[in-house]
Amino acid sequence: MNQDIQTKRLQLREMQLEDAPALFEIWSDPDVTKFMNVDAFADVSQAEEMIAFLRSLSEQKRALRYTVWKAPTKEVIGSCGYNEIDVAQGKVEIGYEFAKEHWGHGYAPEAIDALMTDARDHLHVKRVEAKVERENINSIKVLQKLNFVYEREVREEENGKVTVLDVYVRDLRDA
Repeated sequence: MNQDIQTKRLQLREMQLEDAPALFEIWSDPDVTKFMNVDAFADVSQAEEMIAFLRSLSEQKRALRYTVWKAPTKEVIGSCGYNEIDVAQGKVEIGYEFAKEHWGHGYAPEAIDALMTDARDHLHVKRVEAKVERENINSIKVLQKLNFVYEREVREEENGKVTVLDVYVRDLRDA
């Protein structure tokens, strides 16, 4: 759907099945998956299934997920992307997660800033949303650093579990 995105330190490439072993290492860490809607992965086949699912959503132009690489070392450090693309409504919902050893180095804001530029320039959307659990203080700080503002609370149910999320938004018309 989209081409790779390059930043000063990162490369974002549409997720590929060959990324499964590296992403499994990240998605198998309970600290990383704590605020995701999945349990920590126990087997690389789960990462392969997740990637296949995300690629099918991309083919339908409903979502797009990138593997995030450190540009100089080609080390996979996380993933990010559009959990939902709604061009008709002019908005996308973003999501992201990074390997714990890379927290606090500014990679999440750098990747999300690149996503917002891509969303504005290539998807031509005007609004970016992120849904965050209130306890996910680090993620909230990342969003606030990028001028996202709290908009509302939503309740989502998945597999019988109800989660309360706060929706943060960023209007791209001011970017």
